[in-house]
Formats: sequence, C-alpha cells, structure tokens
Amino acid sequence: MTDSTSLDRIHALPCFSGSIEIEPLTGGLSNESWLVRDGAGRHVVRLGRDFPFHHVDRNREVMTARAAHAAGFAPRVEYSEPGIMVSAFLDAHTFDAADVRANPERIGQLIREFHTTMPRHIEGPGFMFWVFHVIRDYARTLVAGRSRMTDRLPAWLELAESLEAAQHPLPIVFGHNDLLPANFLDDGHKLWLIDFEYAGFSTAMFDIAGAASNAEMNEAEAAALLELALGSSPDPALTRSFHAMQCASLLRETLWSLVSELHLDAPGANYEAYTAENLDRLDAALDQYHSTYGKTSS
Repeated sequence: MTDSTSLDRIHALPCFSGSIEIEPLTGGLSNESWLVRDGAGRHVVRLGRDFPFHHVDRNREVMTARAAHAAGFAPRVEYSEPGIMVSAFLDAHTFDAADVRANPERIGQLIREFHTTMPRHIEGPGFMFWVFHVIRDYARTLVAGRSRMTDRLPAWLELAESLEAAQHPLPIVFGHNDLLPANFLDDGHKLWLIDFEYAGFSTAMFDIAGAASNAEMNEAEAAALLELALGSSPDPALTRSFHAMQCASLLRETLWSLVSELHLDAPGANYEAYTAENLDRLDAALDQYHSTYGKTSS
C-alpha cells in the first residue's frame, strides 16, 4: 500500500473531529501505523490485513484490543473497520530492551495480571496459541514458499520437539504472545500493552520466556521475571521449561522472519537482517541451554 493510498483511507474515516494532521509512526515489522491529530486530540491508526501465513485475524485482534482496554491493559479502541483500527494515543514512553531489563519485577507483575484477568473479557471462539504448533506450521509455509533456508528446517523441527518435551504442565491462561520490548508502554504511572495480533489462550511460559529472550535479559533479571510472573518460586522442572521456551521463542521469531521474507513488505523492515539477528541469538541461547541440560531432553 502506498503512502498516498494510506492517507486517502485515513482522511476518509468518519471518526475524526474537524481537520486532521497525519504523520507516520515507524518501527513496526508487519503493519503500518500513523499518528493523527484532530480537534479531539491524538489517535493511532493501524492499517493491516489478515495474515493467514502468520495466523493473524484482524477481527480477533480488534476484539482482543477492546477486551484489553476493558481489563485496564491497553488504550481504548475508538473505531474499527476491515483493515483499520483507531486507538487513543497514549502519552507514554515506548520501552526498548534496556527498559525491559531494568523492570523485570514490574513486567512480571503485568504479565501475571494480564494472564489471569483477560479470560473474563474475551468474546467469541477461543484461539489457542501454542508456539510449537506455530513452528511446525511455519515450516510448512517455508517449504511451500521455497524459503532460502529450507535445508535447515529438519534440524529446527527436531530441536522444537526436544524443547516441547521439556515443557512442564501449566494452567491455561490468556497470553499476549508477542512481548517484544516495543509492545510495553510506560506513562510514568503504569505499564500498558499494545499489539494483540498473536494473543490467545496458552500457558504462561511463552510470554515469560519471550519477554526475557526478546530483551536479552541476564540470568538474575530473567529469574526475577519468572518468579513474579508465575507468582511463586519455580522448581527445577519449571526453570528448565523456561530456558527451553526461551530457545523456542527465538526459533519462532527466526521462522516468523523467514515467513515474512516471503509474504511481507512493511515500510522500512529488513527481514533478512532480522532473521540473521534472531538466528545469532538463538545459537547463543542454545549453546547455554545445551551446556546446562545436554543435547537431548528427558
């Protein structure tokens, strides 16, 4: 979609008051976002289509964003139509990895509250996000699309099986499932969450491990996050699950980027560089995991 087409769509929206000013918001890897000023204040316009290759359904995303606002975790959705969601602008600081590493206790508490509160606000058919299913389905998409790294898929699928076998049973909660640092906002009083494309029922472990791995937390920071998010001190089996899930999170992000190489073209996104970045981090995490637990799961 060209900028002119996007601007025309935004100008045609019926939800703004008086004349509007529009400027792009950068940093997204898959969607287009714009800041709009009108007579009532500031708003964020998010443009995106369904991404079946990423299991993304925009109707479900809007429902989840509304539920997250009702539960106190997200800005208000002011308007939506197919392919467009308009939300209230938050005057807040967007986290980077250093911010996440500096706030493991706050983030752990936010994750725990989100997991336990959100199920009461979700409407319609439930959606299950299980990262190991996602990895297997991404592999099918990469084979069909003749990805440049199809030769590595058998080893990655074998790895995913061993990481899944290391998971310890946990209760089903409602997860965000995309806890990149930039999806945390701090208004000086509380933390907020945005971007609910991948939200769905899961266990707590993927969100906790994803937040830790995406921010490259050290051992102490990750341990604090894990304990706060779980609400209790983990036993050795849960700790191993956590370390395995950190590797699974990075494997999923690597495959997400490879799928995006085939199907997406977001403004300013360099998917090949993002693939390489996550693959390097996955290799480092696996070295640590295997040095601790060995090459096979029990």
